[in-house]
Amino acid sequence: MLLIKNCKVLVNGEFLERSILVGGNGKITKIGVASELKSAADEVIDATGKHALPGAIDVHVHCREPGMTQKEDFLTASKAAVAGGVTTIFDMPNTKPATTTVALLEEKRKLAAAKCIVNYGFHFGATADNLEEIKKVLNIAAVKVYMGSSTGNLLVTDEKALNDIFGSGKRLMAHAENEAMIKANEEKYRGDSDGAKLHLKIRENSAAAKEVERAIAIGRKHGTRLHICHMSTKEETAIVAAAKKDYKLLSCEVAPHHLFLTADSETATKLGNYVKVNPPLRLKEDVAALWKAINEGVVDMIATDHAPHLREEKEQGYWNAPSGVPGLQTMLPLMLDAVNKGRVSLQQLIRLTSENPAAVFGIKGKGKLAVGMDADITLVDMHKEKTIKNDDMLSKCGWTPFDGWKVKGIVAATIVNGNVICSDGEIAEEKIRGKEVMFNGN
Repeated sequence: MLLIKNCKVLVNGEFLERSILVGGNGKITKIGVASELKSAADEVIDATGKHALPGAIDVHVHCREPGMTQKEDFLTASKAAVAGGVTTIFDMPNTKPATTTVALLEEKRKLAAAKCIVNYGFHFGATADNLEEIKKVLNIAAVKVYMGSSTGNLLVTDEKALNDIFGSGKRLMAHAENEAMIKANEEKYRGDSDGAKLHLKIRENSAAAKEVERAIAIGRKHGTRLHICHMSTKEETAIVAAAKKDYKLLSCEVAPHHLFLTADSETATKLGNYVKVNPPLRLKEDVAALWKAINEGVVDMIATDHAPHLREEKEQGYWNAPSGVPGLQTMLPLMLDAVNKGRVSLQQLIRLTSENPAAVFGIKGKGKLAVGMDADITLVDMHKEKTIKNDDMLSKCGWTPFDGWKVKGIVAATIVNGNVICSDGEIAEEKIRGKEVMFNGN
């Protein structure tokens, strides 16, 4: 049994000092004032002055296994996650081979079970011809549909195939960028090489807006549970906000790099292809629109789109450098700093990183600190400051676009299924393995 003493817990919308008792089954058995929890716990954490948050759930992670384990694998991704206060990750299907059959998913399940030190779930890849596999796959977070090209070769643009997939009865997760517009712009700007700014020209705002409109139209027609990945533009926020008025099965996410970086910033200029990402970094007005959408409740969750690549890959010329940035270890510190700066409240952050991901994807036992729920708990110190450093990153890629950033608000400890897996930056990676999450209605 584990007792977490004197932490601040969200109770009916307000943070109050409470203690949390975790049973040997890894579930929360009691939450109350310290005097009420007289227990012979095997382990006691004095969390005085710290906040206990529900463990963060990242629904958009590229663990790169199998096929690209030089960049990342389930162990290194989950180490980065637990160091960043993330207790559950959902892996993306664009691996080698892509996760597009039930048999391939079962192989990936075995790999994750052997390595993950946080809880995990899976997205399933859609192709133009794997509808039967989509229909029979079980216990997945969503079917991922690439309506615009990205890392890997998963791409579906055919109207009939999209309608079949959207009508499959599965929850869908859409990477929505218009492929025809991207290809036309690639030809138009073939002679350019100016990094983040060029990427923004090629994958312009209207490419995202047009395809989000298309995804919503098809989804509404079929009554699809539809999730829009990495919303990044002011146009998308307006489209999604309007659609949500009557399309109740629609949800969306925003990635930290789209909240904290812009294509024309000094950071982007310095980092060049290191911040080449799909969809691209945008401009200040887009970032402002994303924060506004967060505060108006349009954005359901923060998801990292953790997509590590090695330095030697990123240091190629623009046209050869792969797209994607790591984010698992830095998401929560960046957002805690935003809380300290008054950009969002800690209550909002819990909704964005725990409650809403669990509710939208129907994750059993996750998302809240309550009796009977899984004891996935992130202890944070809202007063402590730190500097994010490349040298501290546990992802195989060994870098972050936020190197050198100073943040106020850190992850002090991460508890997975009632086990302290990370404390003060030290990871007990052999202590326990994570468990595959179970979903309602899939």
